[in-house]
Amino acid sequence: MTISAEPLIYALIFVGVLVLVEGIYLTVFGKSISLNNRINRRLEMLEKGAGREQVLEQLRKEMSQHMKSRSIPLYAILADKAQKAAIAFTPGQLVMLMGVLAVVSFGALTYGTGAALALRIAVSLVMGVGGIFVWVNNKAKKRLGMIEEQLPDAVELMVRSLRVGHPFTSALQIVSKEVPDPLGSEMGIISDESAYGRDVGEALKSMAERMDMQDLRFLAVAVTIQQQSGGNLAEILHGLAQVIRARFKLFRRVKAITSEAKFSGMFLSIFPIGALIVINMLEPNYYDDVKETEYFIPACFVVAGFLVANIFVMRALVNIKV
Repeated sequence: MTISAEPLIYALIFVGVLVLVEGIYLTVFGKSISLNNRINRRLEMLEKGAGREQVLEQLRKEMSQHMKSRSIPLYAILADKAQKAAIAFTPGQLVMLMGVLAVVSFGALTYGTGAALALRIAVSLVMGVGGIFVWVNNKAKKRLGMIEEQLPDAVELMVRSLRVGHPFTSALQIVSKEVPDPLGSEMGIISDESAYGRDVGEALKSMAERMDMQDLRFLAVAVTIQQQSGGNLAEILHGLAQVIRARFKLFRRVKAITSEAKFSGMFLSIFPIGALIVINMLEPNYYDDVKETEYFIPACFVVAGFLVANIFVMRALVNIKV
């Protein structure tokens, strides 16, 4: 009995593709774009000598370029996620990177496996496109999660600035200097836009729509109403910060409560496929007695249907909106 190592090789090549994409990204744009630096990317660009207007133009381009390129083949599935992740690569560069990764994957598959040419081409294309999609999706999730976590502290910093007498635009500028990425650069963009004449409420609303984040919509509405009707903005934002923090805590609690159910759903979805792969590796002739019968193919479709239904049902059970 021999056990094929090809599935493991496929998995390792795909992981290598993801690592390669991240390495290229950090090499081209620097470590500050990784969202792990204490100093946000906007400040780092300013410290390197770039002008304020030039930095604003560059960051705005990165944050809006992807939705303008949804007509590019294969790119429509990436555009929304790439915009939320603020991927600095242009759409054309991402598409080109898909091709480069597909070629690298094809070379690795040719060297490490004995698969047929057609299979290697198909798998390499899937890895090239799928690797970029997984990478962009992970970047978007990480970035949005960090913004949600940073937002209550940023709003409270605005409140303290307003209470000592700073105008709201100055409070935004303080947040852009004190808060790390991703929220620091976002607030810096709004601060710069307001300095060049754009309405602050409109800029906040645009950011909220681009991020598709409810808490940012609350902030934009609060600032817009205060601009139109007056009132104590510090007290309004203080109440908003408490609401956002309470929602965030509730979301984390719900996430902890449903984590077991999510793991169960993932296990129930993956285990049958994993069992099928292991059976084919250990006993390739396991289904020989039944695969020629008239019920084998219909039964396979029924099982596949149940597996797909299981994924949607388990996701619906644990997808609790907060």
